[in-house]
This record gives sequence, C-alpha cells and structure tokens, in this order.
Amino acid sequence: MKRTSVKICGLTQADQIAAAVEAGARYLGFNFFPKSPRYVDPETCAHLAAEVPPGVAKVALVVNPDDALLDEIIGTAPIDMIQLHGQESPERVAEIRARYGLPVMKVVGVAGPDDVAKLDDYSDVADQILVDAKAPKGAELPGGNGVPFDWTLLQGRHWTLPWMLAGGLTPANVALAIRLTGARQVDTASGVESAPGVKDPDLMRAFIEAAG
Repeated sequence: MKRTSVKICGLTQADQIAAAVEAGARYLGFNFFPKSPRYVDPETCAHLAAEVPPGVAKVALVVNPDDALLDEIIGTAPIDMIQLHGQESPERVAEIRARYGLPVMKVVGVAGPDDVAKLDDYSDVADQILVDAKAPKGAELPGGNGVPFDWTLLQGRHWTLPWMLAGGLTPANVALAIRLTGARQVDTASGVESAPGVKDPDLMRAFIEAAG
C-alpha cells in the first residue's frame, strides 16, 4: 500500500485523467482560475469528472471565489472538495465550508518562517491545508509556477488536520521533499507537464512512484 497520497492538479483532458488514475493518483484537481493554462469551465469539468472512478477525490481549485462562481461549479460538476487558493480569510473559509457542506482545503503560500505561522490560522476552519510556495512577485498565477520553497521550514512541525505539500515538486525532487518535511500527501501540476497545461503520462507515473 502506498504511504504517500498524490494529487495531480490542473487536468484538462480525459486521457490525462485516465493516465493519472492508472498511475495511482488519489486526488485530481480541476483549475477554475481563468488566467491559468490549466483552466477548465464548469461544464467541461462535469464531463471530465464523469471519467473519475469512485475513491479518487475530485478537487475544484478556485481563487477568491464569490458564491455565484461556487454555485455554478458545484451545481454543474460532481466535486468532492473545494481548494481555496487565494487570500480567503479564516472567516470566509468557514463560510464556504458551511454553505456547501464539502471538505475545504486552504492553500497557504510559504516563503519564510512568518508564513509558516499563518498555517495555524486555518486549523479550526479548514479540513486540510495545502502548503505551497508563495508565488513570485509579479506572477500571474497564485500557484503552479514550478517554484519550490525551503522545505526545512516545515521540519518538526505538526498540525491537527491533514496537510499536503506543493510547490515545484517534480519526479526528481519529491522524495527529498517528503523526507525533509514528513509530508504524507503531495501535489504537483507543472512538475508533470511536457508543456504548460499538458500532462505527461510518463512524468505522472514517475512522480507517483518517486513519492513512494
């Protein structure tokens, strides 16, 4: 049995989903941020999500969403989890969780020790935390930039809820990242692509094998 659960984020094609599932992904992410090369609209997501077998979580990635957008996504596609990738406050996270009755994963960008402390702000309102690299200054995307952070910042840290590691993870570095942080869940998007938004089946397989 695999020790590490893997999330492949930013899937846009049915063949990508089939390859990710076959490789052993436990979570599949659908990106609803229009500026992303991995963007899908709710109707496209609904068709893609129909290809996902039971037991694999379908995650909606949204950035500072209003209720209208969330209503459209959740009313159209069979989503299992909401991933909040913007500047959502703890109050907003709690509000979304209560409104939709779905598990919520809050993303927190990390560049230094002060950012790590912010993870505690969400421990009582989210179901999971995704620890990502803080987006570089001027970046158009809040995540998926292929940039890691100093993983030693997480050494010896423990939280009361499940958490996932992201940020520049690739088949070449994911094993080291897991070893340094103790992560039991990892997330990748650009790290398994042959071009922006184009998932590579061989890279997905290599990533999941390397994650252990």
